[in-house]
Amino acid sequence: MSLAHAAAAAGPAERSVAATLARIADAEPRLGAFTDVTPARALATARAVDAGAVAGPLAGVPFAVKNLFDVEGLPTRAGSKINRERSPATRDAALVRRLEAAGAVLVGALNMGEYAYDFTGENVHDGPSRNPHDPGHMSGGSSGGSGAAVGAGLVPLALASDTNGSIRVPSALCGVFGLKPTYGRLTRAGTFPFVHSLDHLGPIAASTRHLALAYDAMQGPDPEDAATTTRAPEPVAAALDAGCGDLRIAVLGGHFARGGEPDCFEAVRRVASFLGAGGTVDFPEAARARAAAYVLTATEGAALHLDRLRERPEDFDPAVRDRLIAGATIPAAYVARAQRFRRWFAEAAAKAFETADVVLAPATPCRAPKLGQTTMTLAGETVALRPNLGVFTQPLSFIGLPVVCAPVWLDDGLPLGVQIVAPPWREDAALRVARALEVSGVSAVRPPVM
Repeated sequence: MSLAHAAAAAGPAERSVAATLARIADAEPRLGAFTDVTPARALATARAVDAGAVAGPLAGVPFAVKNLFDVEGLPTRAGSKINRERSPATRDAALVRRLEAAGAVLVGALNMGEYAYDFTGENVHDGPSRNPHDPGHMSGGSSGGSGAAVGAGLVPLALASDTNGSIRVPSALCGVFGLKPTYGRLTRAGTFPFVHSLDHLGPIAASTRHLALAYDAMQGPDPEDAATTTRAPEPVAAALDAGCGDLRIAVLGGHFARGGEPDCFEAVRRVASFLGAGGTVDFPEAARARAAAYVLTATEGAALHLDRLRERPEDFDPAVRDRLIAGATIPAAYVARAQRFRRWFAEAAAKAFETADVVLAPATPCRAPKLGQTTMTLAGETVALRPNLGVFTQPLSFIGLPVVCAPVWLDDGLPLGVQIVAPPWREDAALRVARALEVSGVSAVRPPVM
């Protein structure tokens, strides 16, 4: 049979996946989003979907995963040089299995910052994942490959992780939708950890519909991750188009209203105006929450990597290595204080939600910086770029709040992101707001320039 006849004989899922694989092959030399592509597996799964052996709400939808998710047959890199020497995984991560059970088709693994300790999307071992709207600019991190692959139109759905902002930063810089669920909502079983008390997993997608369907498919308890809630799944897709007229929406002030470029606040203003947001609320001491999150990130991350740091320091990205070594020197008393403050900050944020169901904040303090850029100017002060890309995301991860990042375009330049923040377990509210923005065109995913 000729190739033309074979293509004509293929079912819709197989044709879609074949087109996806072709797009990846064409774009990868310019984008750097993928570290591994799995064509044989993808086409076999697509044929099973076409044959009716696999069905579900995501039937035939191609997806890819950050390379800290276990994928059977691949070493789980977590963006590192050291991990690529590991034996291949013998089983897929739990969330990969759940998405495939819903009909989605895995096509590969995605580039990321080393050990997820990154906001830029620049990996010294695999090269940078580039911004699909200007390849001279960053994709954001640490889930840079996830944001770039969706933003470039290679896949409509990707899985990512978020410890301090690693779903929301690349979603904002690449102009796509991202969901960081409530801490503990989605199992982390079968993924390489970073900071146990802060790690979240979630989807990045080209539409709120794909975001919601993926989230629904991945919910459920899992005894293999003790942090996963035993709370029953709470599907959101059916109510996605219910509108948000019944929700009280406010803008986060204080820390979230300063320390960024004017455009990032204009994006929030535009969203707030469309939604008729009613005033401002505050999460007091959010800057201190960010500092406390740094303490936990550095100390827990260092504890995880102590043996590697002793045995193979030369095989780390120097920037990651030095921060981990610094984390190993932080006194235990500081960690205890950070945890005590964490409880106080969660209670303070809960009080803010007594007068608002959803609050809005910038996702990043600027548009995507240039590749290789190490500093930026915020409020007239030159600051280090890498840590400060997460200035608005870290305080929210610190207390595990659910957040949807929605892309906003102010002009023909690079996109910005707005965080839609809800109380714990209210992903439905954040997604309904994001959907209303998407339907109206206030938030949108635009075609890439690559």
